[in-house]
Amino acid sequence: MDQMVRRQRADGPPAGASPRCVLAGEVSGAAVAPSRKRGKALEAAIFEAALDQLTSGGFARMTMEGVAGAAQTGKAALYRRWASKADLVIDALGSTLPPPTDIPDLGSVRSELMQLMGRFGEVMESRAGTAMRALMAELDHERARVFKDFVLARVVQPATLAMLEILRRGELRGDVRPGAANSLVADVGPAMLMYRAKVCEGPFDPGFCTALVDEVLIPMVSPADCR
Repeated sequence: MDQMVRRQRADGPPAGASPRCVLAGEVSGAAVAPSRKRGKALEAAIFEAALDQLTSGGFARMTMEGVAGAAQTGKAALYRRWASKADLVIDALGSTLPPPTDIPDLGSVRSELMQLMGRFGEVMESRAGTAMRALMAELDHERARVFKDFVLARVVQPATLAMLEILRRGELRGDVRPGAANSLVADVGPAMLMYRAKVCEGPFDPGFCTALVDEVLIPMVSPADCR
């Protein structure tokens, strides 16, 4: 009997048995590890994980290890591209924050200001905007320096330029007082919005945007005979 068993092992499987079927059965029963993300898919997963950590735990508690784990990649993959978590945060916000858009001529300064403030509110209530607000509320002046240029370029300056253009059109139409279309007045709207984001941490809902336009901006820029 032992000799027969040894002979069968040496000769291969019995007649009628398929080696391929046996191999396929073994493979199908084994756990297959999921393939790692690469390229744009990996970048999107990393940005998603970074925004999640910013929103839930803040910048101080955010770690490169935590982001890598959530994105299902290695920490070395992050450090090959970003030297620090601050660099990663700037890229994550820059890639996901809704871009600024121009405000068209709507025929009245109020309509245009309402659209501008509404769009700003939508940006700040977006996923990336919520993460940015959490970041701004947490960081002190010294640690916020690294993010200052980004916030100015992507949020404050576009809003200020859009407001200045609205005021210039309104001045030509006559629904903005002469001389009000200047950079100081144009700073007021964005400054109020950033104050709410940084200090008050309040929502950017339609009620707030309407009150800002009707109770602050319109009285400030309207001609004297319209007040």
